[in-house]
Amino acid sequence: MKKVVLNVAVSIDGFIAGPNGEYDWCFTDQDYGMKDFLSRIDTTLMGRKTFELMQQQGQETFSGMKNYVFSKTLSSSPNNLVQIVSGDVKSFVNELKKDPDGSGGKDLWLFGGGELIKTFFDDDLIDEMMLAIHPLLLGSGIPLFPQSGKRHEFTLKDCKTYPTGLVQVFYKR
Repeated sequence: MKKVVLNVAVSIDGFIAGPNGEYDWCFTDQDYGMKDFLSRIDTTLMGRKTFELMQQQGQETFSGMKNYVFSKTLSSSPNNLVQIVSGDVKSFVNELKKDPDGSGGKDLWLFGGGELIKTFFDDDLIDEMMLAIHPLLLGSGIPLFPQSGKRHEFTLKDCKTYPTGLVQVFYKR
């Protein structure tokens, strides 16, 4: 069965983006394991705001992958590279995890944003987390873990440190 993997950059104080969705603070000076990560996934899952922010930055989707945008307001995709999902998130994702196209497929990347991450946690859909903790405090912004009132337990799988001060922490259910 496919896994949903939350792979996200986060500040020391727990924010995945600044107050206006900015992510200019994320390190881009080296790969930080992204090439290996991208080799194990074939699908991205993102919220509408994240998708629109990517479009504003000139990036439509992740090339060569299936891209799903979860939205209550978008009724159709602006291109054929993205499928809009407006129904029940839990049912949709559980079907994706079963490999409905029979491809054997790779894992699913929960790319963002904050509201969608909360929904995935509330529905117990996250199987693994890869947190790239950047050595800075943003002070405010979009929190990685909005209050949910629900406990979620994970086990430490691995941890990597980089000379830049970035620390990657890998958790699994």
